[in-house]
Amino acid sequence: MIPVDDALRRLLSLVPPVQAEPLALAQAAGRVLWADAVADRAQPPFAASAMDGYAIATQPMAGQTFDIIGTAQAGAGFSGRVGPGEAVRIFTGASVPQGAQWVVIQEDVTRDGARITISDTLGDGRNIRPAGADFSAGYRLTAPRRLRAADLALLAAMNCATLSVARKPVVALIATGDELVQPGEPPGPNQIVASNIFALKAMAEAEGAHVRLLPIARDTQAALTQVLALARGADVIVTIGGASVGDHDLVARVAEAEGMELAFHKIAMRPGKPLLSGRLDGSILLGLPGNPVSAIICGHLFLVPLVRALQGLPDPAPRPLRARLVCDLPANGPRAHYMRAVLTGDDGLPMIDPFPDQDSGRLTPLAGAQALLIRPVSAPAATVGDVVDYLPLV
Repeated sequence: MIPVDDALRRLLSLVPPVQAEPLALAQAAGRVLWADAVADRAQPPFAASAMDGYAIATQPMAGQTFDIIGTAQAGAGFSGRVGPGEAVRIFTGASVPQGAQWVVIQEDVTRDGARITISDTLGDGRNIRPAGADFSAGYRLTAPRRLRAADLALLAAMNCATLSVARKPVVALIATGDELVQPGEPPGPNQIVASNIFALKAMAEAEGAHVRLLPIARDTQAALTQVLALARGADVIVTIGGASVGDHDLVARVAEAEGMELAFHKIAMRPGKPLLSGRLDGSILLGLPGNPVSAIICGHLFLVPLVRALQGLPDPAPRPLRARLVCDLPANGPRAHYMRAVLTGDDGLPMIDPFPDQDSGRLTPLAGAQALLIRPVSAPAATVGDVVDYLPLV
């Protein structure tokens, strides 16, 4: 058995160079920007009014009067020049006319026909956004980064209509076992409904992968070989179940017969000891345990970082946070233990409370969990109030 950190390093070492592709801005939400995007213009491209009001040449004083000589609105500026004693009616976002150095907001004037008088409640702001106040031409949005809604708005303002993004990795998911049926199918007397594959699909898609759900592979070498053939061409092939060493655990021997270069098999963690990985004909093979909780926790620790790394995101591993225990825990053994837990309180460090039942076959505690409390290898006994590491579950 190898440590979790060592297993993750070996897995990520299998990741090939990122493949980029051009993509229209409108389609780029959630994608990973791979090349820096560069603004070809400043924002705003001209001095613009920050308020509705009147553009004048000098700082106003209460009681001054000005003659209105025109109007400026967004998309239709005033072509003339503002001189002493003159004002241009201006609206938010409009370019400030030549000669104007101040915008008096409309609430600070009294208007009578084509003339305004500055009121006694005059504010002291210029109410002008300088050209380039947001960003200048040549501003760069640096890569790599996953593009959020605010990033898309910024890129649009930068006039970047097409982006270079990392190609979506393709993940093929294969559930294995004679005991499985798909949801909606009637199970036989010794069968259960396949479940963990849908959690893994959701996790991979949330990180930007394109996921292919393949047929269940039955417990024969021929059946598994046939389904593995359907997965060829995927960036990642994930098998669920069959990764242990029992008579019906075929993944390792079938994959090796198909030419897999093994990276590791078995890790010092619970749940999830039987995990294996390697390279199979240009794909990364990740063999997860069959127990639902084991597979999903391994998905958080290994599949999610792998999908991130395939898109070029730096530091893809989940980052532990800190919390205080609400109960005593015994010393841990030779495998790191990832315990389902709930969090309470938000004043300083949260409190963390592991479920008393950590059976890897039970999905209900996992569905109610907010975190995985991490008990390192050979950790000593812990008591109430001790600070421990955890991974948030989202």
